Amino acid sequence: MTRACHPPTHLCMPEDARKRAARRLNIARGHLDSIVRMLEDPDVYCVDVLRQLKAVQGALGGAGEVVLRGHLEAHVATASTRGDSHEIVEELMEALKYT
Repeated sequence: MTRACHPPTHLCMPEDARKRAARRLNIARGHLDSIVRMLEDPDVYCVDVLRQLKAVQGALGGAGEVVLRGHLEAHVATASTRGDSHEIVEELMEALKYT
């Protein structure tokens, strides 16, 4: 659901997407904390660290997918109704250029 934020022309992130992305980022944070602790152990096994790093990448990727889906559903799909299709597409292309 698209809802206007302050100022009224500003589009905000859907609440459900915000909560789900935050959950995934908290998972990533937990994995990162685990990696830091692992690296403090001189007996840590490289493959164990790699597994945790992969878990962080997965959690970050999942958060990105949640945010992208929320944006597509709430803002891109409704852009023609608002009359800002070109701006929305350009903004998204610019954001995805760095992924």
